[in-house]
Amino acid sequence: MTHYDLFNGDADGICALQQLRLSEPKETHLITGIKRDINLFARINPVQGDCITALDISLDKNRTGVQQALEVGASIFYADHHYPGELIESQNLELHIDTDANTCTSLIINQYLDNAHYRWAVTGAYGDNLFASANKLADRFEMPEEERRTLKKLGICLNYNGYGFTLDDLIFHPADLFKSVQNYSNPVGFVETKDYHLLSQAYQADLEHLQALSAHAEESNGAIFMLPNKPWARRVNGVFSNDLAHQYPNRAHA
Repeated sequence: MTHYDLFNGDADGICALQQLRLSEPKETHLITGIKRDINLFARINPVQGDCITALDISLDKNRTGVQQALEVGASIFYADHHYPGELIESQNLELHIDTDANTCTSLIINQYLDNAHYRWAVTGAYGDNLFASANKLADRFEMPEEERRTLKKLGICLNYNGYGFTLDDLIFHPADLFKSVQNYSNPVGFVETKDYHLLSQAYQADLEHLQALSAHAEESNGAIFMLPNKPWARRVNGVFSNDLAHQYPNRAHA
């Protein structure tokens, strides 16, 4: 029997899987990629008895692969917050899908695990740009402000790492980044590692490039920026878009 972990290569996917594997340790095959690489079922060939965990990838985009996996007798645990399309019914498929705009897969898994690793859920929510939801969960556990700032920056950096047009654009392959965080039940411990410092430094260096940019067009409700076709711009475009969304809550263009 083979166990596959299919997960989005952004903060939400990594933090969701981290919570699950802290609670349910398993030797698995990690299947992931850049943030927009979500048709991950197409990259596996499961057989009867195999187990598949799918996190933060649209069921609608993976429908064919899910159906094929079920047909050969594999079992699937699926958690996500994106539009799923028509739900699939099978005794071998366990679905945890919530499309509420204020949730993400990390928060869904946190609820599933009854807050067992809530700090990683807070980190994932911050990384998925759900600051209010992250703070709401942090409030429940009276998390100090300094710890919130640390987890917010970590979440943003984990999310930043998933952006790029190809894996070559990224600082870390998302599977390697997950392996790096895997040993830390408390995300604050990962913040002390060399890998995090490398990621944080790369993030700060890429942000410095943004300081030289000016808006191509700007109105009270949004702005248009033209980014060069360079690796730093492909890495930072997601975080930059999130920043613009906070600056222009009604509409933002990047």
